[in-house]
Amino acid sequence: MPDNGSINEGKPGMSGTTGTTGTPGTPGTTGANRPSGSPATTGTTTGATGTGAGTGTAAALSQTAHDYGQKISEVASQAKDYVTDKVSVVGDKFKELQNADLGELAENAKEYARQKPGQALLISAAAGLLLGLIIRGRR
Repeated sequence: MPDNGSINEGKPGMSGTTGTTGTPGTPGTTGANRPSGSPATTGTTTGATGTGAGTGTAAALSQTAHDYGQKISEVASQAKDYVTDKVSVVGDKFKELQNADLGELAENAKEYARQKPGQALLISAAAGLLLGLIIRGRR
């Protein structure tokens, strides 16, 4: 409570709405500590902070969290479907490679490198990097 004996005013609410209860005041001064002729303070409050503002904010946060939870769930489901599709494509390619003739694979690789030399160079560099990391990791 301020030294001048004024009434304790509540803190303003976060959302600007008026609540139902304020912050409690402190008991007033009485007796010898009070100057003669001045009235005693009663410790009443006129607060603007109420439980309604906090409840509304909590409900809004809860709704926002629920919305984000649903969005994350949807994206996770889409990612699962995408990965499942790509795994099946890779599995099909492995089956094709197992059944293919090595001479035919080499001829296909040469033809691809002639048609798209830049991509072939990047693919071979990436493959070399991966093999290097695998071999280096075994030591």
